[in-house]
Amino acid sequence: MAFRIAIREDAELRLLEEHHASGIYRLVEANRARLRRWLPWVETTRSAEDIREFIRRSLEQFARNEGYSAAIWFQDKPVGVIGFHPVDWSNKKAELGYWISAGVEGKGLVTDACRVLIHYAFDELKLNRVEIRCATGNAKSCAIPTRLGFQFEGMLRQAQLLWHGYLDLNVYGLLVSEWADPKHPSRVQVLR
Repeated sequence: MAFRIAIREDAELRLLEEHHASGIYRLVEANRARLRRWLPWVETTRSAEDIREFIRRSLEQFARNEGYSAAIWFQDKPVGVIGFHPVDWSNKKAELGYWISAGVEGKGLVTDACRVLIHYAFDELKLNRVEIRCATGNAKSCAIPTRLGFQFEGMLRQAQLLWHGYLDLNVYGLLVSEWADPKHPSRVQVLR
């Protein structure tokens, strides 16, 4: 099931498949100390089989048309993951989540990947709203929705429990009526 979306010349999104599990696990392992500060699933991800199970659930979600998870590929290597948490079809909205390897931070990959998925959400899925939630202390992650024109809508106090305690989450929202992005064509290019 080769499903890819071009981000730019040197990067693309590829639907996560089970054969990606070992490579994604190695990426998590290499970034574990940094990721576990912000993401609750990192503590319970202890093997490639844990990643494989996540991928199976993601593929089931994709088959039910409830969103998907994709690997961010840069220069033909996986460097992170991005995706929609289950699409809320009754309210025509979805939450976008992402993480990336420290070695490629600052190259605009997550911003470009988000841009592509926002277009996909509004143009293809016909959603009305995309939301991003980031830990208040995670400045790099919080900069992405701001850069893309999301509105800061508030903070959820102690909304996420991690190994070291609760984190407050900033909530950012973007409506289809607010989305005007001159940096990207109106339709995404899906490569199969």
